[in-house]
Formats: sequence, structure tokens, C-alpha cells
Amino acid sequence: MDNKAIRSLMRKRRRALTRQQQQHAGNGLAEQLCRLPAFRYRQRIAFYLANDGEIDPQFAMGIAQRAGKHCYLPVLHPLKQNRLHFVRHRRDDALVANRFGIREPSLRGNSIASLHAIDIILLPLVAFDRQGNRLGMGAGFYDRTLSRLGRRTLLIGLAHSCQETDSIARQPWDIPLHAIVTERQVIQARPVPGSQVTA
Repeated sequence: MDNKAIRSLMRKRRRALTRQQQQHAGNGLAEQLCRLPAFRYRQRIAFYLANDGEIDPQFAMGIAQRAGKHCYLPVLHPLKQNRLHFVRHRRDDALVANRFGIREPSLRGNSIASLHAIDIILLPLVAFDRQGNRLGMGAGFYDRTLSRLGRRTLLIGLAHSCQETDSIARQPWDIPLHAIVTERQVIQARPVPGSQVTA
């Protein structure tokens, strides 16, 4: 199956989940993340707001905020095509809809975080394999944004377990993940120099 067919299949799978199944998956995801030493001890974590059936990390973000961690959300870059900024988000901060109708923090009055200052970036995905390959929505926002990222930052994909596939054809511009976390388990794909996701 080629990447286009995988993307279509997996989007259908996650959209077919009921609201109750999505809520259950979000709770399971938070439990899995909270077991990770990297999630417990690192202080600056980028999340995302779920869209199009993505597994929802909102419960996990609430736990992180209550623990005093700095949480960030992606914001579409106003000038550079298909790139993202990451902006600090607090529980009561207002959100605005971007051009895709996805909520994000306003850039006005908010400071943009340096990518190198973020400890963990949690990425949404459409499909994944156990080698750390990820299929996104196809526009390349994360791949372009993270292409110059330092080696210290952990890249963790979040997904429903039903989004796993045997193999994804990796493209030269793809940024591989260190790990994938689902509502059921943590899958470590590759180590980080000087650090591990699970230890």
C-alpha cells in the first residue's frame, strides 16, 4: 500500500471513532505519557489541539500545566509557507481559529519559543510504523519546521493504536520520531544522544 492509500485509510479509521472512544483514548494516552520519565521530568513540552479525529492530548496537557510545566501549541507561521511557530499556552489563554479552522494561540502578546528551548515536541500523525516513520496530513508543516531542530529535543508522535501500519515509505525530507505513544503503549523507535524516552 502506498503512502497516499495509507493516509486515506487511517484518516477514515480515526474519524470513525465515537466521542466515547476518543475520550477513552485521550485518557489512556495521558496515562501512558505520565509513565514516561521524559514527560515527568522535562519542563517545556509542545502539544497540539486535536483535529480530524486525532488522538486528543488535552488531558495530558492539563496534567502538565498543573505540574507547573511550560506548555506550547503550534501556530501557523504568518509569513513562511507551511511552517509553524510554537507559542506558550496557559489554561485561560484565548484561542483563535487559523485559516484551516484549527484553534491556536494568538501571536499578539505571546512570545514565540525557540525550537531549541523545547524539551519534547508531541506531534499528531495520520499513520506510523515501529521504525519511527510518520505520515502527517501531507502539507509538511512539522517536517519543514523541525528540519533544523537540535538533537536534544525529543520528538514523540501521538496516535490511536489503530493508526499503526507495517511500513511507511520514508521520504528524504521526513523527520523520524524517537517514539510513538498510543492509548495502549509506548513504542521507542530510536534513541536520543544522552537521553532515552523511557528511562
